Amino acid sequence: MQTLPNPTKTASSQPIFDTSIKRRKTRPVKVGSITIGGGNPVVVQSMINEDTLDIDGSVAGIRRLHEIGCEIVRVTVPSMAHAKALAEIKQKLQETYQTVPLVADVHHNGMKIALEVAKHVDKVRINPGLYVFEKPKADRTEYTDAEFAEIGEKIRETLEPLVISLRDQGKALRIGVNHGSLAERMLFTYGDTPEGMVESALEFIKICESLDFRNIVISLKASRAPVMVAAYRLMAYRMDELGMDYPLHLGVTEAGDGEYGRIKSTAGIAPLLADGIGDTIRVSLTEAPEKEIPVCYSILQALGLRKTMVEYVACPSCGRTLFNLEDVLHKVREATKHLTGLDIAVMGCIVNGPGEMADADYGYVGKQPGYISLYRGRDEIKKVPESQGVAELIDLIKSDDRWVEPE
Repeated sequence: MQTLPNPTKTASSQPIFDTSIKRRKTRPVKVGSITIGGGNPVVVQSMINEDTLDIDGSVAGIRRLHEIGCEIVRVTVPSMAHAKALAEIKQKLQETYQTVPLVADVHHNGMKIALEVAKHVDKVRINPGLYVFEKPKADRTEYTDAEFAEIGEKIRETLEPLVISLRDQGKALRIGVNHGSLAERMLFTYGDTPEGMVESALEFIKICESLDFRNIVISLKASRAPVMVAAYRLMAYRMDELGMDYPLHLGVTEAGDGEYGRIKSTAGIAPLLADGIGDTIRVSLTEAPEKEIPVCYSILQALGLRKTMVEYVACPSCGRTLFNLEDVLHKVREATKHLTGLDIAVMGCIVNGPGEMADADYGYVGKQPGYISLYRGRDEIKKVPESQGVAELIDLIKSDDRWVEPE
């Protein structure tokens, strides 16, 4: 009979399962006042959708994002005029708000634009598939080694001035590969695959390293979560092989909107973070940029990587439930959602009560009709009428000096 191997066991014959996330070791990369990688908390990013030529609108968009917790803000720079506008945006931010870490997004044939914008931002993002234009040939069936090398040399010539500028200013570069815009020669050589994405990034990394520049962040985004996950896992594997330790920026590009957009982004980002891969994230929604930030923090909170809000533990409700669980959870959340770092459990009956909520700081449990039992950790503190439950919970939190008044 075929049997499965036993997991590693302790002296007490219990399997060893580690519930903590062991993050991949990466080098620290400074982006203004924020550091990506190097064991720092996973950084939350987003991108304004205002035209960068609209100075006031861009400043307002950056400020709205930053005020709700976006730590690095990206802006698009499609022309030289947009690049120069960033100087005004940065100055106006400093005069009317504060300095915010900024990233410029540079795409098609962008060397001159990138060189200009590098003066005004903390990081420049380039797309290897678009940075040097390769005119496709309809009758092409392959790239010769000579053709491949020729384009590689052109990339080096175009990339080198930007790398030297960023290196000498102490600024950062994101090599942002997109699955949907791989260069033609990468498609011919590796196919439309995660391998092609990884090799595209490595080509640019090696040029940077040859110029003694390592303030690099890497992204390998795709609109399909399985492709994105495979690309990042392969990138981490290849970097380990090559002795590289660059931080990774995670995201499912063009995830869409609504519930599915959020689920799709989570499906791509969360498995990688659980593997310890990823140092900064963006959730790309077809909605106002401000809607992306809560999703980022929810992903990080759910994985225990950042604690930015109350964690609510609540049972799904069943016939044993002794009060309207959905209504009570709403009331508890509304009263306590401004707090940071607490775990609060709302449980409908004694079966799902103390045991299921053992890790919570506070518990709100229906143990008998009309009454609520309040817990601190595993210990029952008092039983109160259901009508007083939320107020008594607040008093309990206050008695532990863990309450702050909402703004």
